[in-house]
Amino acid sequence: MRALTYFGPGKKDIVEKPMPKVENSTDAVVKITKTTICGTDLHILSGDVPAVTEGRILGHEGVGIIEEVGEGVKNFKKGDRVIISCITSCGKCENCKKGLYAHCEDGGWILGHLIDGTQAEYVRIPHADNSLYHIPDGSDEEALVMLSDILPTGFEIGVLNGNVQPGQTVAIIGAGPVGMAALLTAQFYSPAEIIMVDLNDSRLDTALKFGATKAINSGDGRAIEKIKEYTNGKGVDVAIEAVGIPATFDICQEIVKPGGYIANVGVHGKPVEFHIEKLWISNITLTTGLVNTSTTPMLLKTVTSKKLQPEQLITHRFTFDQFLEAYEVFKQAAENEAMKVIISDE
Repeated sequence: MRALTYFGPGKKDIVEKPMPKVENSTDAVVKITKTTICGTDLHILSGDVPAVTEGRILGHEGVGIIEEVGEGVKNFKKGDRVIISCITSCGKCENCKKGLYAHCEDGGWILGHLIDGTQAEYVRIPHADNSLYHIPDGSDEEALVMLSDILPTGFEIGVLNGNVQPGQTVAIIGAGPVGMAALLTAQFYSPAEIIMVDLNDSRLDTALKFGATKAINSGDGRAIEKIKEYTNGKGVDVAIEAVGIPATFDICQEIVKPGGYIANVGVHGKPVEFHIEKLWISNITLTTGLVNTSTTPMLLKTVTSKKLQPEQLITHRFTFDQFLEAYEVFKQAAENEAMKVIISDE
């Protein structure tokens, strides 16, 4: 089968790999019909995730059709159309019983990380009953790809961890796919203001169309000053960091008001400075996290009802034979005005 495979920092290629097989009774093998590329995949290629070893098939998002199931799988059968969660959950361990599926003792984020992932024609899904979701008839499968990772990530790690409330002022630093997912889902809670900060005017224009009340280009180095002016010097109730670099984390520390929240969503490959010498007195809450996907069933309902339309985030489409081209477009997302790319089997 064709698979996008990692060969060390900066190295990847489409190669032929053996078909995955059911290894445990709770496994399913899924034929991928649509997948995508995540910013985390770019972090892997940059060498920021050393647990990913050479020869690993990348990817942790997608939809597909069940090809085979183990005898222990009860909720799915051959031919079912499914959403693949980026998080694998056994449902039985101590962490799973607390809803902390990201830290499942026999799962968590393993696809495209510790085991072969979804950027291939077929993928093995451990603990299928807890790690897959049925696709409702008539659903837009491209939209549902966004439910594998970015929508629950933006919602759980940004909006819920940030404790977004009605009437608040929220700043989202980074208008990439996860930042946009936080923007879309923050509106569930009717904040009065949502300020989007990015370096790219095209993305900021898109953010305004998606519900942001103000867009700030941080290229002039005055983002903090502008946010303070916009909030009459008070700062924001919630600052969501959705990039994963020291500069954007620094912005969040400078703009959060006393009693506010900094919700870090970005994947950081380098250390950041935490200015506790300034913030110790401010009663702020700082949160980090890896998505649990516990909200995926609820988000699926909002997407199928069209209350939430994540297909708006899709800008480019490719076939499996164009994986390398898709990566180049996504890597240069700002220049290519790319948000989410879809790679399909046809």
